[in-house]
Amino acid sequence: MIIVMKPQAAEQSIRAVTQYIEENGLQVHLSKGEEVTIIGLVGDKSKLSTETLSIFKDVERIVPITESYKLANRKFHSQPTTVQVGNTSIGPGNLTIMAGPCAVETKEQLLSIAHAVKDAGATILRGGAYKPRTSPYSFQGLAEEGLRYMQEAKAETGLSTICEVVSLDAIEAAVKYVDMIQIGARNMQNFILLKEAGQSGLPVLLKRGLCATIDEWLNAAEYIIAEGNPNVVLCERGIRTFETATRNTLDLSAVPVLRQKTHLPIIVDPSHSTGSYKYVAPMAKAAVACDADGLMIEVHNDPAHALSDGPQSLTFEKFAALTDALAPFCTLVGRDFKA
Repeated sequence: MIIVMKPQAAEQSIRAVTQYIEENGLQVHLSKGEEVTIIGLVGDKSKLSTETLSIFKDVERIVPITESYKLANRKFHSQPTTVQVGNTSIGPGNLTIMAGPCAVETKEQLLSIAHAVKDAGATILRGGAYKPRTSPYSFQGLAEEGLRYMQEAKAETGLSTICEVVSLDAIEAAVKYVDMIQIGARNMQNFILLKEAGQSGLPVLLKRGLCATIDEWLNAAEYIIAEGNPNVVLCERGIRTFETATRNTLDLSAVPVLRQKTHLPIIVDPSHSTGSYKYVAPMAKAAVACDADGLMIEVHNDPAHALSDGPQSLTFEKFAALTDALAPFCTLVGRDFKA
């Protein structure tokens, strides 16, 4: 349920409503716009009398929320959220690019990639230290050693950093080294891990599950936010369909749908979704054109010999060419970006 206050409602009226709600054992979430304040309620609404609420001064209307997710809901929070990751703001008005290798392999490899992606306009370095792979015999990542390399890359380049986590131990290690943690597609409905991520104190990038609906995805975000962490960014990375021409099917329609449903920032991963470097650039341009807040792109110094996801990784030259080509698409949707 949300309570919409009248335009220019007095602070005293807002406090009276919130006090009544809290006295009845519910949580209050305020969303203040330039003219209108929205008061969101979380808890057992049967304890409240809507008739009593409706007669409070400056209450304009009471709106029930039928969706199971509340805190991630745009009805709860009408203004778009901006998530701060180091010096980078992910949200309206600018385009954020996260780039780097699927897996951290060596310190030298990571540092060379970090410099290259920064020169081309990326502000966040991505790198996998924990790799949940389909085969148990595939490279599983360097774990904490890889996280230390991420920290060194940040110190040398000034880039913020993000790494996927797959367990509580991984979260406890990651918070010492990186600026943002990622919950991968395979763990989108690992609810225990989502709660731990919500308690980590770091911003969280939440990737869409392989076969998840948008509502299931938003409910996963709700688990994180409900733990007191509002800094969640959603990442569309393709869903599994009958099509085999690409690794997954990139659902760009999710971007405008999410704009209607949630206030959270939305980025797109054209690398994992397509599975081929040949398709990354056109899908990245399309993602910007449909008003995504950012991109996550895999970049490698030697894709042919990458230990993970080489076929979908861009070379330094291809990545620089892509970022150079994004300017007109950013202009189209009113976003700032400088390669």
